[in-house]
Amino acid sequence: MDRGYINRLRERYPDIDGRADYCVYWFRRAHDHLKPGQRAGLVGTNTIRQNYSREASLDYIVANGGAITEAGSSMIWPGEAVVHVSIANWIKGKQKGKKRVYVQEGNDVDKGWRHEDFDTIGAALSFDIDVTQAKRIEINAKHGGCFQGQTHGHKAFLMTPGDAKLLIAEQPKCADVLFPFLTADDLIGDKYARPSRYVIDFQGKDQAEAQSYSQLFKRLRTQVLPTRQAAADKEAKCNKKVLDEDEDAKTNKHHANFLRRWWLMSYPREDMTEAITALPRFIVCGQVTKRPIFEFISPKIRPNAALTVFAHADDYSFGILQSAVHWVWFVNRCSTLKSDFRYTSNTVFDTFPWPQEPNAKVVRQVADAAIALRKKRDELREKHDLSFRELYRSLDLPGDHPLKVVHADLDEAVRAVYGMTKNADPLVHLLNLNLRVAEAEANGRAVQGPGLPASINNRKDYLTRDCLKP
Repeated sequence: MDRGYINRLRERYPDIDGRADYCVYWFRRAHDHLKPGQRAGLVGTNTIRQNYSREASLDYIVANGGAITEAGSSMIWPGEAVVHVSIANWIKGKQKGKKRVYVQEGNDVDKGWRHEDFDTIGAALSFDIDVTQAKRIEINAKHGGCFQGQTHGHKAFLMTPGDAKLLIAEQPKCADVLFPFLTADDLIGDKYARPSRYVIDFQGKDQAEAQSYSQLFKRLRTQVLPTRQAAADKEAKCNKKVLDEDEDAKTNKHHANFLRRWWLMSYPREDMTEAITALPRFIVCGQVTKRPIFEFISPKIRPNAALTVFAHADDYSFGILQSAVHWVWFVNRCSTLKSDFRYTSNTVFDTFPWPQEPNAKVVRQVADAAIALRKKRDELREKHDLSFRELYRSLDLPGDHPLKVVHADLDEAVRAVYGMTKNADPLVHLLNLNLRVAEAEANGRAVQGPGLPASINNRKDYLTRDCLKP
C-alpha cells in the first residue's frame, strides 16, 4: 500500500504496533462497533494470537469487555493460499459455561483436528498456560547475546565455494572479506551440515577500502549498485507523491539507506559479527523450525538470516537452549510461519528466565549431558548417513530411540538446575520465574542472565572444542 495510506492508518491507530498484521485492524474495528451482548467472529492470520498482532487484536478485545467464546487456534486455509489461519468468535460481555478451542496440527487439510474445553479462552488461543503476560528481562535483551544472522539482500553477494576458493588462491587478500555462509537448510538438511555458498562481507570498510578488492568490488558495482539505485529512485518518486499531499508526512528511507552503503550486505549485523568473532564458537538454530536443533558453529563461518545466533561458547548454555524446557517456552512465546515455529528474540529469548542461583554440581550435570547429546547425535548421523533433519524426524515415531535417551538425560539435568520437581509444569515454573526476575530488575537487584552463572570460576572447563567448521 502507498505511504500516504499507511500514514493515515498510523494516525488513526497510533497505539497499534506498525509490525502488526493488517487484519488486526478489522478485529479492533469490529469490537468497537459491537453493542453489549452482540457477537462477532473473524478469520485472521494465525499471528492474531502472537506478539504484536495479538496485542492489537485479541488482547484488545479481552481488555475492552470482550470474551472469546470459541476459537480455532490454527488451521490450514482450505483455499489456494498456502497459509495457516486462526478463527476467533467473541461476545461483548460475558458468557457462562465452557468455551472450546480447536487446533489442526500438521499440513494435511483433512486431518489433525483436536479440541479442548476451557472456562476462559486466553488471547493466545493456547491449550497450555497463557504466558502472554511474561515480561521483558533487561539483562537478556541488552546483554544476552541473541541475534539474527546476516541478510545479504542481493544474489551478487553470494559465490559458490569453488569460485570463492579459486579467487582466494589467486588473491589471498580476499580471504579477509569472503566467508562460508551457512543457512538453516545447510545446517539441518545437508548430511555434512556445511555451508553451500560464500558471502562477500565488506562490513567495517568504507567504499575506498572495498575498492581495493578490485574483482569483488567490480562484481558488486556492476550488479548490486544498479539494482539499489533503481529501488532508491522508485522510493524517491513515491515519497514525492506523499509529500505533495502532506508536506509533514513520514516518508520511507529504506532503499535510500541501502544505496548509501551499496557495497555492503543489506543487513551485515555488525553487533552480531563482533560478538561471535570474539568467541571460539557460537550456537545457532533455525529461525523457522519444527524441531529444536541447536549446534555449535565456528566463528570463521557467517550465519545467514535464516539462523538465530546465540553468542555463547560454553556447554552449559548449549544445554539450556537445547532442552525441552527452553523449547516449550519457545513454542508458546514465538510467532509462526504456517505450522512452523519462528524464533523471535524479543518475545522468546528476551523473556526466557535462566536459572538464577544454581550450584556448581547441577551446572556441571547440564554441561555433561549437553556434551553427551552432541556426541550421540554425531555418532548416529555418521553411522546411518543422516542429516540433522532426517535424524530428528525419526523422533516423531513411537518406540525406543538412542537419541531420545540422551535428550531425556539433558532434560532431567535442566529441570534439576531450575529446581523443578519431576511433575512440575515447566511453563508455570518459567512464567513465575520470569515475573520474579523482572520484578527484581525493576527494584534494582542483580539477576542472572543468559550464559554460565557468575558463581562459576573454572569457566574454561565448560568449553569443549567441537563445532561445525568451514
